[in-house]
Amino acid sequence: MNLQEYLKQIAPPDEKAMAAAREHWNSIAKPIGSLGLLEDAVVQIAGLTGSPRVKLGKRAVLVMCADNGVVAEGVTQTGQEVTALVAGNMVKHDSSVCRMGEVARADVFPVDMGMIAPAEGVRDCHIRRGTGNLAKEKAMTREEAEKAVLTGIELVGELKAKGYGVIATGEMGIGNTTTSSAMMAAFLGLSPAEVTGRGAGLSDEGLQRKIRAIEAGLRLHKPDPADALDVLSKVGGLDIAGICGTFLGGAIHRIPILVDGFISAIGALTAQRLAPLSRHAMLAAHVSAEPAAKRLLDELGLKPMITAGLRLGEGTGAVAALPLLDMALAVYDGMVSFGDIGMEAYDASLTGKGS
Repeated sequence: MNLQEYLKQIAPPDEKAMAAAREHWNSIAKPIGSLGLLEDAVVQIAGLTGSPRVKLGKRAVLVMCADNGVVAEGVTQTGQEVTALVAGNMVKHDSSVCRMGEVARADVFPVDMGMIAPAEGVRDCHIRRGTGNLAKEKAMTREEAEKAVLTGIELVGELKAKGYGVIATGEMGIGNTTTSSAMMAAFLGLSPAEVTGRGAGLSDEGLQRKIRAIEAGLRLHKPDPADALDVLSKVGGLDIAGICGTFLGGAIHRIPILVDGFISAIGALTAQRLAPLSRHAMLAAHVSAEPAAKRLLDELGLKPMITAGLRLGEGTGAVAALPLLDMALAVYDGMVSFGDIGMEAYDASLTGKGS
């Protein structure tokens, strides 16, 4: 199936299921709307899945791993060998996201979307071995970008077939804050200086090299902000393409997808530009410490559940939101109603949280 055929399968949320979920929240013996964004997340999941009986089920972390040719411009503190090293550690359950995933009962699946050096045990879905240096050439062809997006969609389908009901997005790829900043600048018409941060810890000089590399890429390729695949292929990354496909897959297969940090949110924006209705599958776990992260979530119309200055990547921020959703569902499923305790219900019309 090609990408356009997949996109035609994306439908609007089920408004009746959302109304039923909100009505159920309002019947619970607590102040209406008092769990804030957690209540909204449950209602959104109900609309996506088509049922107010919300269950997360098995949870997965899909970590897209790829290398970026722009590293040659001196835009990172570490070399590309780190991508395969960390991806390999995920297989051994010895990375930050794996340790956090154990607490959140989430299975971590690293995927090689285009690492220069393969890592043993990492799922091999590579489209090519690293992208081109965007400062001097296109990151990839349009066909490669589309193939990577399709891979993300298909991986979500596989996970659903195995009983997974929620997916956290993650990534590993040295240089991917550079590609993300380049894409954001292209999509939103902003200057690279406005959207570029220090990534994993660049010096002042390194930050300026990063900005110059992005400026060069945008000047050379002139990506079309109205064409998401054009932006992705010219100045993006294979990890971002896979993440974009993950969000589209969530909308197609009706599975909620947790947005992690800045790089994940760029994948989400790319998905939203390809299929606006895919927005209904996205839940913002947190707002990254990257300078442009909040602006990116605002562009998507997403509000983060966590504000903790996280910037580790790998999907750690998305995983951190899973226990919050578990706690929200413990209230949603297990709390008594106003009627059960003989108390008159709050008037939803007075709170702005009515069904």
